[in-house]
Amino acid sequence: MFCNQVLKKGSLFIAFSLLLFTACKKTESNPLSDADDNGGYASDASHIEWLNNDAISIADAAGNFYNGVYMRTTNTFGACAIVAPDTLHSPHIITIYFGDVNCKCADGRNRRGNIIISYDSTYNKNGQTHTITFDHYYVNDVQLAGNVKVTRVDTTIVGNWYYKVKVDESMVTTPNQIIYWQGTLVRKWVSGYATGERGDNIFSISGVASLTRANGHKYVFNIATPLQFALDCDYCQSGVVDIAGYSGSRQLDYSVSNGSAVGQCDNVAKLNITGRIYPLKLKY
Repeated sequence: MFCNQVLKKGSLFIAFSLLLFTACKKTESNPLSDADDNGGYASDASHIEWLNNDAISIADAAGNFYNGVYMRTTNTFGACAIVAPDTLHSPHIITIYFGDVNCKCADGRNRRGNIIISYDSTYNKNGQTHTITFDHYYVNDVQLAGNVKVTRVDTTIVGNWYYKVKVDESMVTTPNQIIYWQGTLVRKWVSGYATGERGDNIFSISGVASLTRANGHKYVFNIATPLQFALDCDYCQSGVVDIAGYSGSRQLDYSVSNGSAVGQCDNVAKLNITGRIYPLKLKY
């Protein structure tokens, strides 16, 4: 009788322990239920900043050579781009036409609409500011609108090229979801400047920007470790951002998640909320 009672108590203790262990494991592995935290603002910022870097790079490809032949033979545009420079008037205007319907460029992305660059003096002059605007411009059916002011700073030393960037852009995704991206950034061209191709270009981004999501929630991105963007990768590859805003304070790390290496092209990141780490999947 005594042995039976001991066995029953022991069985109850084991069952309770297993239940408690299971409950703890579920709590630790629960996904984030808030759509903003669960990849929302991380994906929005990654996507619009990639579009921004791509547009600046396209402007430079056109501005440096003033002709459509170069644009069509570099590893990006194929037969899609027509470049029309007007250097007779002030300010000078360069218009890059992709047409009214999607054209599949050499990098595999569909583009349509126009990119317009306005500037004074010569395009490559140090301290020169280029104002880039967009006319019904789309990449893979995502619209980029607004403007970005890019000031080139000391491009005389190869490998030290960098830009001061004032960005005031919006990204319109389907179905008509508008994301706003505004800030003051520094953009360094860290790789690919010597090859003459766009596909191997890599940039690092630092500074501060604000993101307003389609739901109206606003976040301030203070870049603690520079963000890395490669034109041949759809996602931010690395970097750490301190975030403040609607959801409170967070730290977003694009660098490493689930064993991926820093700088690897993947859609993974991680979010630190008061010391607890959550893996994220970035959306494009």
